[in-house]
Amino acid sequence: MHLFIYNIFLFLYTVGIRITALWNPKARKWRNGRKDIWTELKTIRAGEPENGGPLVWMHCSSLGEFEQGRPVLEAIKQQYPTAKTLLTFFSPSGYEVRKNNSGADFVMYLPMDSKANARKFISLVQPNLVIWIKYEYWFYYLTELKKKQVPLLLVSGIFRPDQPFFKWYGRLHWYMLESFNHLFVQTDTSKELLRTIGFTNNVSVSGDTRFDRVVQIAEQFKPIDLVEQFCGNSKVIVAGSTWTEDEEELDHYANTHSDIKFIIAPHEIHEEHLKEIEKLFKHSIRFSKLAAHLSPSPRPVARNKQLPSEKQEPNTLIIDNIGMLSKLYKYATITYIGGGFGDDGVHNVLEAAVYGKPVVHGPVYEKYIEAVELVQAGGALVINTALELEKTCNDLLTDTDSYQVSCQAARNYVYNKKGATEKIMQYIQENRLLTS
Repeated sequence: MHLFIYNIFLFLYTVGIRITALWNPKARKWRNGRKDIWTELKTIRAGEPENGGPLVWMHCSSLGEFEQGRPVLEAIKQQYPTAKTLLTFFSPSGYEVRKNNSGADFVMYLPMDSKANARKFISLVQPNLVIWIKYEYWFYYLTELKKKQVPLLLVSGIFRPDQPFFKWYGRLHWYMLESFNHLFVQTDTSKELLRTIGFTNNVSVSGDTRFDRVVQIAEQFKPIDLVEQFCGNSKVIVAGSTWTEDEEELDHYANTHSDIKFIIAPHEIHEEHLKEIEKLFKHSIRFSKLAAHLSPSPRPVARNKQLPSEKQEPNTLIIDNIGMLSKLYKYATITYIGGGFGDDGVHNVLEAAVYGKPVVHGPVYEKYIEAVELVQAGGALVINTALELEKTCNDLLTDTDSYQVSCQAARNYVYNKKGATEKIMQYIQENRLLTS
């Protein structure tokens, strides 16, 4: 019965995507990106010698999960240089950003789950090791891997009591978990939840590989010249992954504090949203126009004409590209993380905290353990209104002692949590998953 309902879900999801693709660009990419997938998959093992190196298949739902899996992927490439790596995404937001810049040998969409697709996919890929990142469980893929006895690991798993695994109707989800050889989870709470449904010997608390990733990014930081010129010697507030609700909390503060520089990196950078941001922030400039603004061409001054009053220099930089955010936090005096005023909750707080900068965000953050712990550690502060935002920022900018305590708490929290990748690689090595 549960499998019947699951198949109905798959059918309705596929039909819904096809219909939505008629007007939705993201759904269209999801559909079109899978058109030639079987032809692409045939190239993975084509012309390969019998004694070729192993193949590791890593699956990520989207871009955030890729950043979580990336430290493991890079560690595998470093320690097993003959191994090939296949990276699959379910969502266009991951695939489109990383299809040409992931570090993997092959990057593809994951075909929709079905018994036939799972058999065909695994038969063509012939993986030696499969790594699933955090969540997103597809029944036919997972059970087919178990049937083929392919080692399967869950990395950075996180579990909550409200998930189907822990409900009376969750048997289908138990089957999926039973497909994993080992479950690397982020917290003791997740391990205890899994124990209540019989998973004990194959569960380890490894922590979250994102801590390793953000430390890696911070320690490999390279300056962005244009941003440095924009910031100068000013105090800087960097607001990352913002939605309209976040921008409406920030705009008054930016418009009334010309002495502070603001960098806004919105979660969505389509033209309509960028124009909305420009209306909110009265003295703003897009990053794509910053170079021309900083190096203006000389203009002749007309004689006998009164010069117009000098226009206020932009104090708000709007980032209209993807891929810079993790570096931008380096320039912050204070960081603001978006999403905390929406239903899904706050975005990645670790990218900012790793630089030892205070993190400010909205009230919706409870389902993200790292956000909860960062608040408890004193590295993050929660605001509910624009007035609270302004008071919090003013306090941080004027109270040096409190500011330094928050900075140190943020950095210590991240650095004390790194090391998950090492634990996972140790398991792979000790169990000879990539060696004969």
